[in-house]
Amino acid sequence: MNMADHAPHGELDKVTGRTTTGHEWDGIQELNTPLPRWWVWTFYATIVWSIAYWIVYPAWPLVKDHTTGWFNYSSRADVAVELAKLDAIRGGKMAALSTASLEDIQKDPALLAMARAKGKAVFGDNCAPCHGTGATGSKGFPNLNDDDWLWGGSLDQIMKTIQFGARSGHAEAHEGQMLAFGKEGVLKPDEIVTVANYVRSLSGLPTRPGFDKAAGEKLFTENCVACHGEDAKGNPELGAPNLTDKIWLYGSDEASIIETVTNGRAGVMPSWEGRLDTGTIKAMAVYVHSLGGGK
Repeated sequence: MNMADHAPHGELDKVTGRTTTGHEWDGIQELNTPLPRWWVWTFYATIVWSIAYWIVYPAWPLVKDHTTGWFNYSSRADVAVELAKLDAIRGGKMAALSTASLEDIQKDPALLAMARAKGKAVFGDNCAPCHGTGATGSKGFPNLNDDDWLWGGSLDQIMKTIQFGARSGHAEAHEGQMLAFGKEGVLKPDEIVTVANYVRSLSGLPTRPGFDKAAGEKLFTENCVACHGEDAKGNPELGAPNLTDKIWLYGSDEASIIETVTNGRAGVMPSWEGRLDTGTIKAMAVYVHSLGGGK
């Protein structure tokens, strides 16, 4: 389409030599500047390509399914084939991982490397939402990189925690929880403040002015020693944390500790038995143990 074709629809612009479209805004006329032929044909080609793509490949959504296309191609099927090939390659090693003991896995460099790689991938899919991609945890979810473990940090203990969980409802799950001393009327509000400040003092944190340490120690001995121990260093059998370090699952400020003593804590770790196979659970245990905090 040349400029002469547009002449009847507009005037000739003296500056550019192009015709106008006949559109005018505030005295400014619009020039008729057609798109380059190559651009127009490329645009048409993309339209033709898209129509062909819709026909040849699966693209149109239906009520319960989708069109399969002339080639009956499926990227999901391709992925399934590749995963099947990968499983075939790993099959023997995964079988060995399932039957080997945790100690044997630690001694075998090939099995250990595979367990760590497998465990890292599975951790990202299943554990990262709570513990974080770097396993550093958050409030209420333990940091798995340190050496502070509620239920023990040995390979066997980590395996048990992953397999059965804590307060998960599984018959072999870890049990035990922080009692609600305030909610159940065991301690009065002022006593809770006193024992909270005593707990803060155990790890060198500052306490309220005028805090009665002797009264706090007495309250702690009468109510907390049974789980946390006389030295307040905790008990992995009960999931009772060490109160003398500076690692706090729910916060070390006075308000957070008062909340814990008043209403208790009973976080749940899910059981992965039945959801993941034995070899995968072992791989997760090895991976978590290797993060740096395993004992």
